Amino acid sequence: MPLPIYPQPFAGFFDGHDHLFAVRIYYEDTDFSGVVYHANYLRYMERARSDMLSVLGIDQRGAHQAGEGYYAVADMQIRFHAPAHFDDALVIVSRVKGLRAAAVIIEQTVMRGSEIIAAATVQAAFLAANGRPRRQPQAWTAAYRTVMDDQT
Repeated sequence: MPLPIYPQPFAGFFDGHDHLFAVRIYYEDTDFSGVVYHANYLRYMERARSDMLSVLGIDQRGAHQAGEGYYAVADMQIRFHAPAHFDDALVIVSRVKGLRAAAVIIEQTVMRGSEIIAAATVQAAFLAANGRPRRQPQAWTAAYRTVMDDQT
């Protein structure tokens, strides 16, 4: 008897330079007024960034377990434009906008159709086990460059 095939979580995909990650808003995501609680946007964006890295072949878990280092958000600026509501279908658009030796800068936009719900710029620093910045693995920076816009 063949083994059943289990579905894998959706990791999004690249459309040119943009990584697209779909999210549905559930009742648990909303506050008492029926709009998405502001902190949940950070969760959606984190999921989109993590899956973008996974799609690029960047193994964060493996690097951490091997003692090579890990990412930590060093800076984030976010602007909320409009509320999202229960059962909305959103897309988080992530784009690598900059690279430094020990950091990557990612712009993220939460969209409902063509409407911007929230927009953020995130700087993720690559840190050694002792918490100090360290150079990102060369293969990772090469992967980022494959999706960076030449104008960046």
